[in-house]
Amino acid sequence: MNPAEPGVLHNTGPADPLLRFRDEFPILGRTNYLISNSLGAMPRGAAEGLRRYADSWETRGVRAWGDPVNGWWDMSVKTGDLLAPILGVGLGETTFHQNVTIASALFLSCLDFRGPRNKIVLIDVDFPSLQYLYHRHPDAQVVTLKSPDGLGVDVEELCAAIDEETRLVAVSHVLFRSSFVVDAQRVSRRCKEVGATLLLDVFQSAGTMPIHLKQWGIDAATGGCLKWLCGGPGNAYLWVNPDHWQTLAPRLTGWQAHARPFGFEPGPIDAHLDARRFLTGTPNVPALFAAPAGLEIVAAAGLSPIRAKSTRQTSHLIELADAAGWKVNASRDPARRGGTVAIEMPHAKEVAAELNARDICCDYRPGAGVRFSPHFYTRDDELDAAVEGVKDIIRTGAWERHAAVHRTVT
Repeated sequence: MNPAEPGVLHNTGPADPLLRFRDEFPILGRTNYLISNSLGAMPRGAAEGLRRYADSWETRGVRAWGDPVNGWWDMSVKTGDLLAPILGVGLGETTFHQNVTIASALFLSCLDFRGPRNKIVLIDVDFPSLQYLYHRHPDAQVVTLKSPDGLGVDVEELCAAIDEETRLVAVSHVLFRSSFVVDAQRVSRRCKEVGATLLLDVFQSAGTMPIHLKQWGIDAATGGCLKWLCGGPGNAYLWVNPDHWQTLAPRLTGWQAHARPFGFEPGPIDAHLDARRFLTGTPNVPALFAAPAGLEIVAAAGLSPIRAKSTRQTSHLIELADAAGWKVNASRDPARRGGTVAIEMPHAKEVAAELNARDICCDYRPGAGVRFSPHFYTRDDELDAAVEGVKDIIRTGAWERHAAVHRTVT
């Protein structure tokens, strides 16, 4: 059978123990889902969690906030505990927030830039939302390191830009366009040499590879669950190294961070002494009910097996792209490559649109091409089917209908 035919997919490789989790994700039964770098497939347990939320609201009403099991008030920290084995941190150290921009802004509000140590060091190919945040800081001098190729970063050049005037280094562990892996341990060592603070964004790495934030000496980290952790939107998180809890006082704060929130005390905040000092206002309760299922499955699958499979499947994608004569915008070194392979082929934007119309989910990013992101639940033959789909779209000119739509819209 033609592997490009929608719905006709067969695993042709050796037995894959990670595929035992595949049935937990309903969309995989009808879609070739290669877009976990953008939105992870929804596990069945997420729908069950949302039903529990609805049931608790319906039957318990306002009492749901304080229920001893699944009480809404404590979920911002209790859900964070599910991330402990994934991030290499301890229990009670991670808090949940609406999105990674808010989580980053919260940590940024802990730091004082009114003095000679006022630099923020960024990478120009990092996620734009965070760049927008840092560039608006009224007291900071933003230093942006330019990528030599628009895809990766020279870690030694990055470290050279970090000096005694640097207050904050805000970089991603894995870059979103190219999936380039930044050497976080090397950057952390440099920050410690000059007294700078490192905020590491692990959005594109958590769930695809082992992470050891404490062991690496990271000061703080942000990320989210909607991608590789299959937890849905509205579930970002902030981890702050406990060594810094007593010296950091966020200006972006709220009543959940107060030591006695239900005392409704006016005046300056008396913040919690633990990770709860990094909370803000009322939590995003429905999202917190959706997140645990994906986190539990990723932890059960194991980060080392997930990373091994990811490395193998992304290598196969590169081989397929090479054979087709397309440009690969991802590192050839597996140690420097995350879970995504971006491929530039003719009419890439329109090709991505047609692939999605054929139930082969992927995305397109300017300067990178079509991004394919297999995950632990992906079958080997689905990669072949996606590439054969691209070839068919180019050969038949099916991409042209999306170019016409684009011209009409613009």
